[in-house]
Amino acid sequence: MAEEPSPLPARHRLVAVALSALLAALACGWGFHHWLESPADHEVVAPRIEAAPAPRRNADFGAAVARADVHRVADWVVASADHGKQPFAIVDKVQAKLYVFGPAGRLIGASPVLLGLARGDKSEPGIGDKPIAKIRPEERTTPAGRFVSEPGKNLGDENVIWVDYDAAVSMHSVRANVKSERRLERLESPDPAEHRISYGCINVPAAFFASVAWPTLGRNGGVIYVLPETRALVDVFPALRDTEVATTAGVGAAQAPDFLRVAPR
Repeated sequence: MAEEPSPLPARHRLVAVALSALLAALACGWGFHHWLESPADHEVVAPRIEAAPAPRRNADFGAAVARADVHRVADWVVASADHGKQPFAIVDKVQAKLYVFGPAGRLIGASPVLLGLARGDKSEPGIGDKPIAKIRPEERTTPAGRFVSEPGKNLGDENVIWVDYDAAVSMHSVRANVKSERRLERLESPDPAEHRISYGCINVPAAFFASVAWPTLGRNGGVIYVLPETRALVDVFPALRDTEVATTAGVGAAQAPDFLRVAPR
C-alpha cells in the first residue's frame, strides 16, 4: 500500500499559499494591463460622413442656344427662386429673342421677337400717356428690368400680356397693319437690327403667342426679365452681384459674344 505524502508543516503551507496568491495577482494584473493597452480590433468606429452640398439648380435650355447673359439670368432665377412658383420669361434685346420657362426652370419655347425701334433700357417718363402719333423715334424703347406680367386686352379685344402697364409696354401677337414696316418679314430676318421697329412693345409671332406665351405668362401671370442693351446686367439685376451663379456650360459656339450690341437705327 502506497504511503500518503507527509503533510507540510503549517509554516510551510502558509508560505506556499502566499506565494501562489502573489503569482496569481501578478498574472491577473499583467493580463488586465495588457487588455487595456491592446488595440480593440473588434471595435468598429463609424466614419464621419459630411453632408454633401446641395446641387446647384440651373435652368434647363434643352437644345436651345442662348447667349451667356441669358443663361446667367435664367440660372440665377431658378437657383434663387426669384420667380417664386410662377413661370418666367427672358427677353434678350441683343439678339431679339424670347425664352419662356415653366416654374421649374425648364424651357418651354423660344422665339424671335420685334422690339422698340430705339436702343435704350428705360422708358421716357410719361410715355404711357402719350398718343402714338406724338412719340418721337428716340422714345420708342423697350425697357429693361424685372416685370410681373398681367393679362389684358387691347382696343381690338385681343389678348395682350402687360409687361409695364404704366409705360404702355405689352407683349402681344405681331400686327402687320402697316405694310411698309414689314413686321412679318422682320421676324424672319437673322439680323437683330431688323427686329427693331415697335413703339416699345414686344411683338411675338401669332402662333407662338397663342400656343406658348399667352398660356404660360398671360392667363395666370408670370415674371418677365428684359435684359439690358446699354446698361450693365448687374445694374439692372443687382442680385446677380451677390449670388454669382456660374454660367451654364455648353452655351454654344454659334452664339454672339456679349459685347455685341444692336446698331442704332
